[in-house]
Amino acid sequence: MEPAARIEELIAPSLEHAGFRVVRVRLMGSGGRTLQVMAEPCDGGSMTVDHCAELSRMISVILDVEDPIPGPYMLEVSSPGIDRPLVRREDFEQFSGFEIKVEVRHANEDRRRYRGRLLGLVEDCVRISAPDGAGDDVFEIPFDEIASARLVPTDDLIEAGPNRETSGDNGNSE
Repeated sequence: MEPAARIEELIAPSLEHAGFRVVRVRLMGSGGRTLQVMAEPCDGGSMTVDHCAELSRMISVILDVEDPIPGPYMLEVSSPGIDRPLVRREDFEQFSGFEIKVEVRHANEDRRRYRGRLLGLVEDCVRISAPDGAGDDVFEIPFDEIASARLVPTDDLIEAGPNRETSGDNGNSE
């Protein structure tokens, strides 16, 4: 198991008990000397500085006991932000209808980057409607081929706010 996955496994139950969900855990920098933990409230509310401080203390205690990272490191706890990374399959369902950027592990027809409206996840493929100059092309990208994906801050996304519904309707009530 890779170190970030092991760390997530260690901290996720405590964060969930405290009312938070782990969005992503990453070891960054030379030798993995910065541990970045992105989290958000399970109730869909906004992540505050006080939440980050609370989670930082909680995570530090767990990591001090378990010691999964050899040597010194810096712990960074943050919210995913409006341009949040999309990591889990359910993220691609929850944020359906919004604009995203995707980079794939292996080029498909010389293309590694996509930007367009997320159409959701169908049979383990992320569907994106992307403009091609003559209209929109729909691309199906196998979930396992995604190297990184994130939301693009747009007026629709900002209008939806931190308490976005999971229906994929962009928060419109029409």
